[in-house]
Amino acid sequence: MSGVQLRRYQLKPGSVDAFLDAWRAACEVRAQFGFTVESAVVDREAEGFVWVVSADGDFEAADRAYYDSPARAALPVDPASFVAEKWLTMVEDVTP
Repeated sequence: MSGVQLRRYQLKPGSVDAFLDAWRAACEVRAQFGFTVESAVVDREAEGFVWVVSADGDFEAADRAYYDSPARAALPVDPASFVAEKWLTMVEDVTP
């Protein structure tokens, strides 16, 4: 069983490029915990970012392990520091 999560962020003004650099580094760490980035898009004009991430097995347990890991703590910049608001929800892929 796998879980798929939709994550939508409103970024802080002027932070798109810095956020993307930090997010890409975090994705490398997430991959070590079995996550796959299914899709990611940025709306530079509105400073919005949306991505879909999946993990095999228990998504919540994998997410906790990622956030509690020394590898996550060692990231030079926390991507969350650029996020003004976030919306997270588990979703189901219904692509034909």
